[in-house]
Parts: sequence; C-alpha cells; structure tokens
Amino acid sequence: MFEEFTGRFYYLLHPRPVVVVGTLCPNGRANFAPVSWSTPVSEEPPAVAIAVDAGAYTRECLDFCGEASLNVLSLDDAQLVYDLGSASGRDVDKVSRFKLELVESESIRPPGLSRSLAILESGAAGRYPVGESVLYVLEVRRARVRRGTADRFGYLLSEGVNVLLHGSGRYFYGVGPRRVAAKRSPP
Repeated sequence: MFEEFTGRFYYLLHPRPVVVVGTLCPNGRANFAPVSWSTPVSEEPPAVAIAVDAGAYTRECLDFCGEASLNVLSLDDAQLVYDLGSASGRDVDKVSRFKLELVESESIRPPGLSRSLAILESGAAGRYPVGESVLYVLEVRRARVRRGTADRFGYLLSEGVNVLLHGSGRYFYGVGPRRVAAKRSPP
C-alpha cells in the first residue's frame, strides 16, 4: 500500500505558500528573499515562524534589523521569486537589479513590495537554531491586504486570486478557483 519515498522528506509538505521576506541589512540596503518554510504559530499574540538557512544573507539581515515584511505574491510573480532566491543580497542590490517597487511599512522599518497580495509587518520575537536553519518567530504587528484580494476568511481564491505556491526548486503552482465547503458536524 505504501512505498519508501526517495525524495527529500519536505517535498511531501509542498506545495506551500511562499513569502518574500523583506529586511534591512548592515550594508544599508533593503533585501528581499523568498522563504517557503513558513507557518502561523499563534493567534494571540499573532505570530508566524519562518526557517532561514543559517548561512543566508537574509539571516544576517534579520539578526541585524530584527524586523521583516512578509510579502505574499501571486502566481504571476513566479519568475521574480525564483530570481530573488537565485541571487544573494550580499553581492547584489536586489531592489535595483529586479526593479522592485517598494511600499513604506506602517509599523516596521523594512519596506514591503508594492506588487504583494498581502504584507505582514513583523518583529522578531524569538530565534532558534535548528540544524542548518534558524527558526524565527515573528510577531505580526500589522497585516495589510491588496483591496479585493481577500475577505475576513482569507484569499478570494474562488474569484481568481492566485497565491504563489512553491513545489520544489524552480517549480511553482497556483490555486484554482474550486472551493469545497465541508458540512458542519452535529454536536
């Protein structure tokens, strides 16, 4: 019935939403890098966890700044997200190279990406080394969404909003407009 999976174990947890982490770095520039290992971890206080490679420049920038914008992009932005993840902010000014249009944050110093479907303005609340990664718990200070892309229950997928999901490597997926509502179970 089951067989041994020979790929990387975490591929079985993909596709999953990508967030582009915006930080300010020691070199004075804003940096943006995609992270697909992210998850909500608390409603009160509102918090998200992201895993960043310990050797990544994004980790250095997060440690330096202590704040981050978490930018959710659409399927139309797959190439940009791949390109952002293929260059290091240590060597390249990503804002200039990729002609990123920024939006000022309201509660943190790092900017957001103007093309985002949503931006979670966050501050570091905890940092935990785990293997080759560092797990950051980020307290969400402000959540903003592009007008017409979400209601109080989340993205309007049934109306064509297509959140970018990362499969593996350079493969990305979108979400179709199909929506299924489960019936409430009797008490």
